[in-house]
Amino acid sequence: MFKKILIANRGEIACRIIRTARAMGIATVAVHSEADRDALHVEMADEAVAIGPSPAAQSYLVIDAIVEACRATRAEAVHPGYGFLSEREAFAEALRAAGIAFIGPNPHAIAAMGDKIASKRFARAAGVSTVPGNLDVVRDAAHAVAIAEAIGYPVMIKASAGGGGKGMRIAHASSEVADGFARATSEAAASFGDDRVFIEKFIENPRHIEIQVLGDRHGNVIHLGERECSIQRRNQKVLEEAPSPLLDPETRALMGAQAVALARAVDYDSAGTVEFVAGQDKSFFFLEMNTRLQVEHPVTELVTGIDIVEQMIRIAAGEPLAIRQEDVRMRGWAVEARIYAEDPTRGFLPSTGRLTTYRPPATGTRDGATVRVDTGVGEGGAISIFYDPMIAKLVTHAPTRDEAVAAQSHALDSFAIQGIRHNIPFLSALMAHPRWKEARLSTGFIAEEFGAEFVNPVPTGAVALRLAAVAAAVDAKLNDRKRRISGQMPVARPVVFERRRTVAIGGRDIVFTIESGEGGGDRWTLHVEGGGPVAVEGAWRPGEPVWHGTVAGERIAVGVVPVPNGALLSHAGAFADARVYTMREAELARLMPEKVAGGSGKQVLCPMPGLLREVLVGEGQAVKTGESLAVVEAMKMENVLKAERDGTVAKILVKPGDSLGFEAVILEFA
Repeated sequence: MFKKILIANRGEIACRIIRTARAMGIATVAVHSEADRDALHVEMADEAVAIGPSPAAQSYLVIDAIVEACRATRAEAVHPGYGFLSEREAFAEALRAAGIAFIGPNPHAIAAMGDKIASKRFARAAGVSTVPGNLDVVRDAAHAVAIAEAIGYPVMIKASAGGGGKGMRIAHASSEVADGFARATSEAAASFGDDRVFIEKFIENPRHIEIQVLGDRHGNVIHLGERECSIQRRNQKVLEEAPSPLLDPETRALMGAQAVALARAVDYDSAGTVEFVAGQDKSFFFLEMNTRLQVEHPVTELVTGIDIVEQMIRIAAGEPLAIRQEDVRMRGWAVEARIYAEDPTRGFLPSTGRLTTYRPPATGTRDGATVRVDTGVGEGGAISIFYDPMIAKLVTHAPTRDEAVAAQSHALDSFAIQGIRHNIPFLSALMAHPRWKEARLSTGFIAEEFGAEFVNPVPTGAVALRLAAVAAAVDAKLNDRKRRISGQMPVARPVVFERRRTVAIGGRDIVFTIESGEGGGDRWTLHVEGGGPVAVEGAWRPGEPVWHGTVAGERIAVGVVPVPNGALLSHAGAFADARVYTMREAELARLMPEKVAGGSGKQVLCPMPGLLREVLVGEGQAVKTGESLAVVEAMKMENVLKAERDGTVAKILVKPGDSLGFEAVILEFA
């Protein structure tokens, strides 16, 4: 067994690998760019080596820098995590030449399966069913249009070396192919150092199901069941679960056998994932094989009890698999949510900045449900523009799917993040969506149910009542605290606390009286006009970002940001500006005018911090609504800014290569 390994990655996956290595008694070495010098994975590792500037192409993607770090620290092996160099044959070969073990598959398997074009050709030759398409490398935009029209729309333009939704575009007509080709090749070059793309038929209303495989260097190959990864946005996975609600035992066995046969054919000797696109009728086609650890591997670990990272390390050290296929049992259900630094209400644009508050939910097992958080950040850390916007992975496991979803929903409500925008409200709303709960899934789910932007739901019904009760409890706690401040001036008559009050929430006023329960402090009873009494109990203290307790006997968690006369509350995907007033204050509050946000006028503003890649228009040029104006890159994704109205460009205020802040002015119209 290795004594020291180097992790050629960053963020949550580097921290996750370090945890397993530490449990195995293996010393770890972290590498880091300039932007990551204070990152959590650097702090956790036994040693750390700086490998270059902030852009990944100058640090995490530089093979020579990783090899030199191994030599300098005498690391015996390298775990690449996912992304970056994890599926680069040249990296595995360079490590082999330097006498350093690669904790991943052999270079032949990477070459055969890691390249999306080569893997499909290999699969076809092996008799595996594949998606119809043209596997020639696309030369230029005109070639792309010709291929797309020959296949028939819609088509998918995909990076050959791609993954994680990078370098992928869907085109429904020839007018969309040229721009899709340009964006896919540019993203592929920036993310993988390889701008080759190919085109295949896009299967509508599909499901994305993948099989986890393990192979050793002694000819043993097994699979660990499947994961359902159909909940995606812009081809990026958002939610994953294991097992899949679609598969029956027969389909699972067939899909698993095909994945194992494919792995055997290339002498696969590590953890890998065979991905399939599946129809609602349980038909399936080979999509690609990822020759690395997947982001969503924790759901498989929780349902099988197998530490996949540990197995990868043992295989790389030459050990045979100690697990046989008949030993693999899938127990219970696991759900994983990816928490991203992005703003769902503004088209999911990336959000960067400092985490002024970062409080994940309590981990471990409670009431039969397990909560796991894999993260690479901590409170006070920064989210950079240079890398993927993932903050954490929140994983829950329970005996049934319904229980795992309920545990996930409560854990999301318990997760407090401030300082940046994030997608937790969207994930919470998704957890409550009837179609998700009924497992009627497809890769188009988010686009079909939520559209391009997420609108925070207005709290109504039971949710509104819960939030009103929490607002009243928070207000009562703060008032009680004020009354206990020492050194207050004596008054002739004591101030009487008005028990009859109003919570203004969700566009309505909820009138109530409040009574402290027995023992006081953390128990109250709300008598709501037009309804019955509501028991509230919660040991919240001022300054805590999450209120934990029960309302009407139901255990809930609510995000709390105190504001004058109330609190900003978040729960189950809903945001509420809850103001608690006396009856007279409520009368006056209703007379206050509402603030209306101003528009940007004739300016085009940068919607997120990022790097300006291109300006596609010139001064004096007339543009039409919907015409592309500029391309801004943030967190490895290119975002095309388009004209919202007809006009003439008067002045361009920036140039390609400029680093832009949020709402920086890019250009002005006449």
